[in-house]
Amino acid sequence: MPETYTAFFYGTLLHPKILQGVIGHPGQDLQICPALILEHTRHQIKHADYPAMLPYTQSSALFSQELKVDDRTVRGTLVKGLSDSDIALLDQFEGDEYTLEKVQVHPLKPFKPLSSSSPNDIPLDPPPLPPLDELPAPIEAKTYIWAGKLSDLRPDLWEYADFMRYNAAKWIKDTNPVAAEHQRGIDGTHTVTKEIIVTDEGKQVKVTIE
Repeated sequence: MPETYTAFFYGTLLHPKILQGVIGHPGQDLQICPALILEHTRHQIKHADYPAMLPYTQSSALFSQELKVDDRTVRGTLVKGLSDSDIALLDQFEGDEYTLEKVQVHPLKPFKPLSSSSPNDIPLDPPPLPPLDELPAPIEAKTYIWAGKLSDLRPDLWEYADFMRYNAAKWIKDTNPVAAEHQRGIDGTHTVTKEIIVTDEGKQVKVTIE
């Protein structure tokens, strides 16, 4: 049986249409649930809609004071059953700004099929963090950790609710799921937009516009 992978998503890929657009299929064989990772922070990237996540041991240099536990906790989704080809497409989407690393993730609810998930499954105003000693046992998963410069990050914590309110429409098309990744140019003076488009026939087209 081919090896499969479990991954934690915390940014634009929280939206099921964007994730499905990147991997090129609706995820009939994938399972998803809400989850969280402790002692990490999720940051605004300068000139980008998408976030960066770092262990708090690295990101603490961005803050003038110690963060509360809730702010050192990143909420996201846990997806299991990803194939080698899924991971290859995700690697391509994330680019060299991130490295794929192993982390310990706490699932918060039972898994359900990704193909039946909805953007409404991700609350814009999540419930309070449960007591740490009441969290379910962690699951080992892979996630994309920021590999760029710390100076490219803002101290501001990235919020999924803000992305949905102000930027998601740029990434989503109702007829064709589209994932658009905005990256800073090498010289920092322009923006590169990468789009992964899935047509009704399931074909995938990647376009880079500078």
